[in-house]
Order: sequence, then structure tokens, then C-alpha cells
Amino acid sequence: MRVAIDSNILVYGEGVNGIERQRVASRLVAGIPIEDIVVPVQALGEFFNVLEKKARYPRQKAHAATLELIDTFPVVDTTMEVMTKAVDLAKDHHIGIWDAVILSVASQAGCHILLSEDMHDGFSWGGVTVVNPFAELPNPLLAALLEPPAS
Repeated sequence: MRVAIDSNILVYGEGVNGIERQRVASRLVAGIPIEDIVVPVQALGEFFNVLEKKARYPRQKAHAATLELIDTFPVVDTTMEVMTKAVDLAKDHHIGIWDAVILSVASQAGCHILLSEDMHDGFSWGGVTVVNPFAELPNPLLAALLEPPAS
């Protein structure tokens, strides 16, 4: 099952905002085969920005962390088609444009899940369901995602 990862999950995996969130984010990413993970290019920009501005990483450290993600995970670009659909999504569902871009990229890339804390848990669009791994009540898709394959 293909999974897109939003910037907040990536940031938490870096250790920003506490050890517990880092554990959850790291456990999630480690539990998904790398070839099933998609990182929208928009999420990389947000990741770099949060590390530099909010976490106050030196620019070189934020740069190195971003390049490590690029080297580790498949990254999906924002195309004109993705942007057009994102603008419609933002208008129709009152979602911020950059969140809509990430959701649109996830749909275009054939993902079934977008791991994100920023959007409404359970919201589905374009074949993708937003799953907040930090929600009080765990989304059943999260358990299915991390369930070991039957042998």
C-alpha cells in the first residue's frame, strides 16, 4: 500500500517537538517498506523551512537533513495537473493550498494513505485517506498499514 508522508511526520522523525512524537514517527516510517513511501516535494520544502525557522537548525544542518530524505525516499514533483487539482480541492473543501498540493500529489502517485497531523483525520479525496498517527482514536487504516503481511 503506497503511503505519502507529510512534512510534520518528517519533522517529528527528526526529533523536533519531543521524543514521543519522534518515536511514533520513526516507528511509522520504519514499518513501511521504503518503496511504498512517497514524499511530496512540497513536504521537503516545508521540512527544510520548519527545521531552519522553528527548530533553529543551522542552514547547513537543515540542508543535510533534507538531502538525506531525498536520498532515502521516492520524491514526487508537483506538476501542473497536480496544482490544478489542488486549487480545486482547496476551493471545494476549504483546505489550505499547500495541504491540498500534498494531498493531490499523494493521489497522483497512487497512494491510499497520507500520514499527516495537519489535515482532518479520515478525510478522503482522490483515493487517498488522511491518517493522523497522533489522533486520540487510532484510524483503522493505520493498524492495517503496520500489520505484518500474511505468510
